[in-house]
Formats: sequence, structure tokens, C-alpha cells
Amino acid sequence: MVGSVGNGLVDLSAAAGNGVGKGALPMEEEPPARREVVLGRNVHTASFAVKEPEADDEETGEREAAMASVLALYRRSLVERTKHHLGYPYNLDFDYGALSQLQHFSINNLGDPFIESNYGVHSRQFEVGVLDWFARLWELEKNEYWGYITNCGTEGNLHGILVGREVFPDGILYASRESHYSVFKAARMYRMECVKVDTLISGEIDCADFQRNLLLNRDKAAIINVNIGTTVKGAVDDLDLVIKTLEESGFKDRFYIHCDGALFGLMIPFVKKAPKVTFKKPIGSVSVSGHKFVGCPMPCGVQITRLEHINALSSNVEYLASRDATIMGSRNGHAPIFLWYTLNRKGYRGFQKEVQKCLRNAHYLKDRLREAGIGAMLNELSSTVVFERPKDEEFVRRWQLACEGNIAHVVVMPNVTIDKLDYFLNELVEKRAAWYQDGMCQPPCIARDVGQENCLCILHKK
Repeated sequence: MVGSVGNGLVDLSAAAGNGVGKGALPMEEEPPARREVVLGRNVHTASFAVKEPEADDEETGEREAAMASVLALYRRSLVERTKHHLGYPYNLDFDYGALSQLQHFSINNLGDPFIESNYGVHSRQFEVGVLDWFARLWELEKNEYWGYITNCGTEGNLHGILVGREVFPDGILYASRESHYSVFKAARMYRMECVKVDTLISGEIDCADFQRNLLLNRDKAAIINVNIGTTVKGAVDDLDLVIKTLEESGFKDRFYIHCDGALFGLMIPFVKKAPKVTFKKPIGSVSVSGHKFVGCPMPCGVQITRLEHINALSSNVEYLASRDATIMGSRNGHAPIFLWYTLNRKGYRGFQKEVQKCLRNAHYLKDRLREAGIGAMLNELSSTVVFERPKDEEFVRRWQLACEGNIAHVVVMPNVTIDKLDYFLNELVEKRAAWYQDGMCQPPCIARDVGQENCLCILHKK
């Protein structure tokens, strides 16, 4: 099955010239002033209150009508917000109407996916089918893996790092500074010593700095989070170089690697010349999100680890008549069915086509931004386009852009069409002309974030 992934893969060799340079910026540039974090609006100002029913509500039906009105208003807002959704990596292109017949059941996958509990309203048969599919994708035999459908990508990271901690109780957690915040949350929760490793301008881990930190802690095993697509820049850490760095630093057989593939973990197998994520390499676990590229309507994820590692976490639970090694107790039993449904509909070839579309549209967006004089960067293996942060926070909220400092990004998912990108681009160019028309202020310099060659500010525009 895995061999079939190689058919018709996306060839990025033609786009190699669009890759991001890995060198550091000149030291003479002054670091930018620290930007205050802009928080979202207080939900209390727009919340839907819960009102106690009146004594005669059952007779008048007014309450049902009032609730129907609220839900209709909410649905209209969802339709509008979906039209202006670009900054977060969710695939909104799906149709699960065939599964509506299951909404009346409380489906709960308590305990171990591979051992039935006394609770009979479950979907383990779908869950294990999905897990087998991902185990084949990452080249791990059925009798060598363990995994489960998580409630989100963060839970996958929490579990992977916990397994690493159980394998090496005194190990140090290493993660690049551009890793997802859940990795550092895990370090705090488990009270692990954590080392933040520097990154290259592309956003991927700087293995020279990684090695320097390893050599400072030779006496302790290493637990490493490897990013298969960073949160902001979509950078893919060089897994082979990470492994080589560990072995050359004297850590052979003294490391555990968790691969955070929340978004690109499912895209990268279908990209030609991309580094391969496989359990044939000495990795310990991989996690992906199910509500991102796959397009599940509820947050969920997939976590796969080696069966040999899981016994340290497992415990028998008499109350369930099952075993448990998961993070959460109750788990959404509907999510595995949605994932199973999509995997059956699309398969390897379907995902390959969607990856190709995403990468093609991402290059289109990056090129159009640069043609408009807006600095932009696109990593070679990514569909995340990074560009200068819009000046107006209302525009940021309207398009639901994810921002960090002076940069923002658009994550091109299967539902993001050329028409939608043109709509966004035209509005951005029009607004931007108004923001900077008086010449009193200039667009921000983003050279430190994306490299001088990708910055089109007044200092770096050629």
C-alpha cells in the first residue's frame, strides 16, 4: 500500500529556486521593537444567554421559535466567516451528510482502541481501521504499533512527549523555538527540563545549535520534537540531519524522536523529493491532526507510536474492562467514523491531487503578493505563505489571519480556491494603498523573519 504513494507525486524541483535561504542576516541590523500581543475580543459581549423556560413554554412554542432564530443567525455568521477564512490550517471542503444518521448516538471510545470495554456504543472497528491506514503510510507493521484517535493535535504531542519521558525518565526535551506551543506546554505539565533550539531563517531547526546544546548535556538522554511543518512558517525540520546530529554527538540508542506532523504530516508523503517520515528510521511517534488537511468537522487527531514503548504507560481499568494508555478518558467516537469515511472516499490518489492543488495555489499567492510589492516567503515543502502583517487589525480579524510580530500567514488548504485568493489579494492591495498613502509610515521590514531576499520594504526592495 505504501508503495502506491509514489504514483504521480508532486514535483517541486521546478520551484526549488523559490526556497528560502538558510543563512543568518547581517548583524548590523537593529532588532525590531517587541510588538504587543493583540488579543481577540471578549466573547461575553456577544454570547448567547441561557434563559430559563417560562411555565407556559410548552404550550406556546415561543421558546422553540426563539432558539430556532438564534441558530439561524449563528448559521449565517458561520457561512460569512467561512468565506473569509485563510489564516488557520483547516480544510473546510467536506460533505458528511451520509453520517447524519449517526448523530443520535453517544459514541464513546473509552480505553484502549484494541480492547473492547463494557461500554458497547463505540466505534473501535472504525478507529482501528484508520490507525492501520496510518501505520501503513508510516511503514510500521500491525503487530509493531499502538495508537489512538486523539481529541486534537495538542493531545498527540502531549502523548508522544509523555511516551518519550517514560522511555527516558531523566531525558531532556529539545524543541526548536518555532515549535507549536503545545510542546512547551507538555514540558511544563510533565516538569521536564526543556531546551529551546534556535532556528534557521526558514523556520526549521538549526542543527548546529542543536548539537551545541546536546554536547552541553551529554549525560542525559535526548527527547526531541521534530516539526513536520512549523506553526507559523510551515518549515519542515530535516529529520535525517537531526538523527545524524544525535548519533554524531554520542547519543546513539539514547534518544526518542516525536514527529509533530499536525498539518504537513499527511501532506508530505505525497510530495516528491520530500524527506520521508517513516518508522524505518529511529523515530518513536508521529501525530497528525484530523481536522486540518483531512477536513474533519470536529477537532481530532491520530497518534501512532511503537508498541514496545506503550507498556510503560498502560494500566488495566476494571471499571472499563479494558486497558488504557491514552491522555483523555472519554474519546469522541464519532471522529474515527468521519476519518474512516474520508480515507475511503479519497485514498492515496485523492490526497495526492489535493496536495498538488494546495502547493500550486500557494505558489500563486506568493507570486501575486510579490507582484504587488508585498514581501512574502514560501518554504519549498509548504503551503503556508508568510507575508507582512496588515496594518489594520480589523482586516486581520475579517480574514482570520494568524499573526506573529510583523508577519502574518495564509495556509492554503483544499477549500482555498484561486477565486478566494484573488478576492483576498484585491482587498489587501486596496486597503494597503490607503494605509500607507500619506507616506508618514512605511510597511514593516520583515527581513529578520523571512530573509532579505523575500522582504520588499523600502530598505530591501530592489
